[in-house]
Amino acid sequence: MSLSKNNIKLITSLQQKKYRQKYKLFVAEGIKVVKELLASDLEVYQIYCTDETLDFNNSSLSVFMITETELKKISTLKTPNKVLALFKIPEREDTNHSDFILALDGVNDPGNLGTIIRLCDWFGVTKLVCSLNTVDCYNQKVVQATMGSLTRVTVVYTDLPDYIENVNEPVYTADMDGANVYESTLPEKAVLVMGNEANGISAEVNAKIRYKLTIPRFGEIQQTESLNVATATAILLSEFKRR
Repeated sequence: MSLSKNNIKLITSLQQKKYRQKYKLFVAEGIKVVKELLASDLEVYQIYCTDETLDFNNSSLSVFMITETELKKISTLKTPNKVLALFKIPEREDTNHSDFILALDGVNDPGNLGTIIRLCDWFGVTKLVCSLNTVDCYNQKVVQATMGSLTRVTVVYTDLPDYIENVNEPVYTADMDGANVYESTLPEKAVLVMGNEANGISAEVNAKIRYKLTIPRFGEIQQTESLNVATATAILLSEFKRR
């Protein structure tokens, strides 16, 4: 099968959120990511592949063989990795009532969000609540960075100040002037809010949070302003979970 102009137009349009929402589709690339998603409950729409020897363990799938040149036309990767697939965006109800919830306020970098979703998967955090201005979890760069963890973490987008106002669990955030996380008593049931890469959490969200934690610096020359949001999230999740 040769890629038609309509195929190319559809796939490349999904780089934009408005078209992902319009067609209810998102793109995944690479053998590992695509196979992880195929093993989940997500519904695949189309698969494009350059390698006839690849086995997707499902004879009912329609796999369209294309050339490497054609794959480059629809890929966003510098070095396309043999497979590109379109999956249907699921319509899931927010039925996950996890004891520990991670929330993100205005995280804009796709790589950070993808890494944070992987961290949730690693630390057993099954629910991630995102503000409406956090990057879309079906952004192609986010999907790539999750390495399949997107299928095991429920991601919910909502009005974050309103959400925090109505939760019963204590709400924590990272703050340079907060209590030392290594010396704090942390509960099993909690909400941890992490903020924007440059500006932290918004003033509206900050006003609703009572508990603030800091990760102390140990370097002799303490000139580093802050940690990357994904790195800080990893440290804080590890502390909450090990208690």
